[in-house]
Amino acid sequence: MNRLLANLVLRRRVINGGRIIAGESMLQSQEFAAAVVFSVRPFGPAVIAPDQDFGSFQWRRMISSAAEPAAKAPSVKQAEAVSKKEGGDQVAVSSYWGISRSKITREDGTEWPWNCFMPWDTYESNLSIDLSKHHVPKNFVDKFAYRTVKLMRIPTDIFFKRRYGCRAMMLETVAAVPGMVGGMLLHLRSLRKFQQSGGWIKALLEEAENERMHLMTMVELVKPKWYERLLVLTVQGVFFNAFFVIYILSPKLAHRIVGYLEEEAIHSYTEYLKDIDSGAIENVPAPAIAIDYWRLPKDSTLKDVITVIRADEAHHRDVNHFASDIHFQGKELREAPAPVGYH
Repeated sequence: MNRLLANLVLRRRVINGGRIIAGESMLQSQEFAAAVVFSVRPFGPAVIAPDQDFGSFQWRRMISSAAEPAAKAPSVKQAEAVSKKEGGDQVAVSSYWGISRSKITREDGTEWPWNCFMPWDTYESNLSIDLSKHHVPKNFVDKFAYRTVKLMRIPTDIFFKRRYGCRAMMLETVAAVPGMVGGMLLHLRSLRKFQQSGGWIKALLEEAENERMHLMTMVELVKPKWYERLLVLTVQGVFFNAFFVIYILSPKLAHRIVGYLEEEAIHSYTEYLKDIDSGAIENVPAPAIAIDYWRLPKDSTLKDVITVIRADEAHHRDVNHFASDIHFQGKELREAPAPVGYH
């Protein structure tokens, strides 16, 4: 850069008869090559101005060795600000995008403590549901589904034996998968075919969410060990992919399998209640999340929680056997009303 400027200055000096170009600021003799007027405007265009004293032209290159500091963007304090809620340890993060949760209270006026579900998501489980219903296998698909579920139960019985808390935790990690897979595939089908789902997308996703809440409740009661967490990862990975393929190939088989899985869940929770009644398992107070989710009395116990969970499983049993029956009749799910609104 300096060499180019030096050539420019020497050339102008010859043109002007040995006169040196006047400048607004001259550098020292050792920096003669850079004897050019500098402006503080970075990367601006070069400007030629007439020299009043010599009648020549003066080059003003709009460049500076140090650019002006860029103007600071207005600080967005809302994006990073955190404020402590009064009277509590929870941290509320205020959002630059204006997304904030309005104050939600219980019926008694106390603040709603949960973010994973809202008061309008809570319900009272139907305890009058028939727990003894069983779909008798009638054809090859039914028998295949029934025997598949029975085979799946064998390693569970060997591993957990009568540790029904851990068994229930494992069961719920599997039971929450089918509703999500079925709802997702029906959602994609609805998009591809420009068709309504008849409410079945919502029904299956509600089922998946309900099963997940079962798991969140059981985790409060049973603290899983590291190897049980590893087992959950393995079982979930295998079951999700297997059920995904089965649902694509045969939805009626997929729903029938879930129906029989829920029948096994009813049996497991019934045995759980027997151990609570016999004193083998302590009837501890119900977790707060269960009291709010199922609208249980404040003095509810573990027995009450297991009772409402068992009733939920019976409802899922009926829904999935019903869905399988629809497919067996040669119809699509959207042709029959979905059981929406239970949860």
